[in-house]
Amino acid sequence: MKNIGVILAGGSGRRLGSELPKQFIVIAGKTVLAHTLHTFEKHERIDEIIIVVHKDYIKETEEIVRLEGFQKVKHIVPGGKERYHSTLAALNVYKEEKCNLIIHDAVRLLVTSQIIDSVIETLENHKACTTAIPSTDTILQSDTSRQFVNNIPDRSTLFQVQTPQGFHSDILTAAYNKALTDPEFFSTDDCGVVKRYMPEIHIKITKGLPFNIKLTYKEDISIIEKLLLSQQK
Repeated sequence: MKNIGVILAGGSGRRLGSELPKQFIVIAGKTVLAHTLHTFEKHERIDEIIIVVHKDYIKETEEIVRLEGFQKVKHIVPGGKERYHSTLAALNVYKEEKCNLIIHDAVRLLVTSQIIDSVIETLENHKACTTAIPSTDTILQSDTSRQFVNNIPDRSTLFQVQTPQGFHSDILTAAYNKALTDPEFFSTDDCGVVKRYMPEIHIKITKGLPFNIKLTYKEDISIIEKLLLSQQK
């Protein structure tokens, strides 16, 4: 099956305090989106790339692809208000094709070829997987007031979810078809949709890396820039 890199680039810069969506800010000489696309473009097992972006930034995205000479980008499509709308936009493009979807947040620009490799290899024997790293901090769960400790789960079984997440396209499509009939449907990531609506599918955990962080806050910029520059040495 083809391996399709699905780059979700529809987020805003609200928490970053930027008027420009964070995937378009420049770090270490390139836009965040360009850094991420470069890693997918050069990966020999990625067959093609689709970018899902806010409709107001399609031209900017096309210009980045043109200037950087990305040959694997075959589709640039508008997303929606919620993250899952962007996944649905990608699914719609590949609805007639059975393929592997390697779904990645554009703002995790430190993703490596090794991480992508791990996801693709996992999809050879599993229908769904997610990149994650073991939690190094104790996690507590509050009560409904969010003021008092309700539970402290066993840290040994807790992981921090990253992307990319990988799916056989037919499995993710079937999960969303069920989800969209649920009036209480809500999602923050695609593995959650598969886990809830297709619990018979085992989602394999693939090894992430601690520095595969998501650009979220202004303080993240300097950290990411230093990591990028160290990788380029």
